[in-house]
Amino acid sequence: MATSLKNLSVVEGKAPSAKGMKFAIVVSVWNNAVTEALAKGAAEALVEYGANEEDIIVKSVPGAFELTLGAQIMAENTNVDAVICLGCVIRGETPHFDYICQSATQGITRLNMAYNMPFIFGLLTTETMEQAEERAGGRYGNKGTEAAVTAIRMVALRREMETEQK
Repeated sequence: MATSLKNLSVVEGKAPSAKGMKFAIVVSVWNNAVTEALAKGAAEALVEYGANEEDIIVKSVPGAFELTLGAQIMAENTNVDAVICLGCVIRGETPHFDYICQSATQGITRLNMAYNMPFIFGLLTTETMEQAEERAGGRYGNKGTEAAVTAIRMVALRREMETEQK
């Protein structure tokens, strides 16, 4: 869905409680002003929906390319229910943008399948810094908030399905 048609900070429908859930947030330091805002939005949303602050682990990686390995490290070395991957890539003059975005997208998708747990894609892929800022707490809301609510919903779905299987 085009961001211009939706505010990323507005939650549609009723989101489940995050009480008792544990989350990792892996955030790229590249485009730090934007990614810090994304991480702040994600952490605030998790707490707003019931997660305890001590159940949220935030770790940094250098850039969007490293989000995949950072997320894998968190999954393997913590007891979290979901990993939220946050970053920002802004198109430049070379095809580097395409390679980084494709790599991060495929890597995060593979982690979902390999670990059978939610790895949430919160990577902004924009043409300009202005577009990124608009999606990191600006006029289109905060992608970090959206990513956090997605994580909560996916953990709730997994728990619901596990309960139904018993």
